[in-house]
Amino acid sequence: MEHLLRRIQAALDSAVAAGEAQGCPPALALAIRHAVFSGGARIRPQLCLAVALACGDDRPELADGAAAAIELLHCASLVHDDLPAFDDAATRRGAPTVHRLHGERLAILAGDALIVCAFQSLARAAVRAPERLAPILETIGRGVGMPFGIVAGQAWECEPQVDLADYQRAKTGSLFAAATMAGAQAAGSDPAPWRAFGDWLGEAYQVADDIRDAAADAEMIGKPTGRDVALGRPSMARELGVPEAIRRFDRLVAGTAAAIPSCRGAAQLRALVTTESERLVPKTWARRSDRIAA
Repeated sequence: MEHLLRRIQAALDSAVAAGEAQGCPPALALAIRHAVFSGGARIRPQLCLAVALACGDDRPELADGAAAAIELLHCASLVHDDLPAFDDAATRRGAPTVHRLHGERLAILAGDALIVCAFQSLARAAVRAPERLAPILETIGRGVGMPFGIVAGQAWECEPQVDLADYQRAKTGSLFAAATMAGAQAAGSDPAPWRAFGDWLGEAYQVADDIRDAAADAEMIGKPTGRDVALGRPSMARELGVPEAIRRFDRLVAGTAAAIPSCRGAAQLRALVTTESERLVPKTWARRSDRIAA
C-alpha cells in the first residue's frame, strides 16, 4: 500500500501548507504540523483511497482530498481527546501530545483549525467534480458530528449511562464508514454497498483499541495504557475480558472481509484488512491470553 501512503502524504502536505501563508501565527502552525505529521498508520485515508481505486478512481484528486479531510478530522479528534478535560494523555503516536508540547490553548486551536482545514481541502479538491462535493460533505460530516459521529461518541463519556455498542459505533466506527463511503462517492459510485465494510472494520478497530489499552505496553502503541480503567470508560476488554475480546475481534475481522463488495480491488482490500488486523492484535496475543486465562 506504499502508493496509497504516498498519495496521502502529498495530500496532507498540500492541505497543511495552504494554511501556512506568510503572516500566519507561527506557534499555531507548528502545533498543527505536530498533530498531523508525528506518525500514525493512516488507515482511514488508506481505506478511502483503496475503495476509490476499487470503484475506478476516475477523479483521483477528489479521492485524495476526501482521504486528507478524513485524516485531518481524525487528527483533530485525537488532539481534543488528549486534552486534560478528557484523557490528559502525555504521549500520542510515541511523541508528546500537542497540549504537552505546545500548551493547552494552542492544542484547542490546532484541533479547531484542523476541522476547518479538512473541509477546505475537500472543497479545493472538488473543482473538477463539483457535483460530487455535496454528497461527500454530507457523508464525512455525518461521520464526525451529531447525532452519531465521533463528536457524539466522545460526548457519551459525559453521560451517566452508556450503551457500549452505541458508544463504540459513534466514537470509532462512524469515521471508518465515512471513509469507505466517501471513497466510493469520490469515484462516482454508489456508497451504500460500502457502508457495511466500514462499519465492520470500525467496530473491529475499536475492540482492538480496547484490547491494546488492556494488554499492550505504552512503548508498543505509542500512548498511555490502562486509561479505560483509570477513567472508567466503556471497554470491550473490561466487559468481556481480554481473551474473549480477542475472539470477538477475530470474528469482526472475518466479518469485515466478508463485507467487501464484489469488485476488482477486493483482493487488495482483503490484504489491507489482514495486515492491519495483525498489526493491531498480533496472533501471539491470543495464544498468550489463552495461557493466562487457563
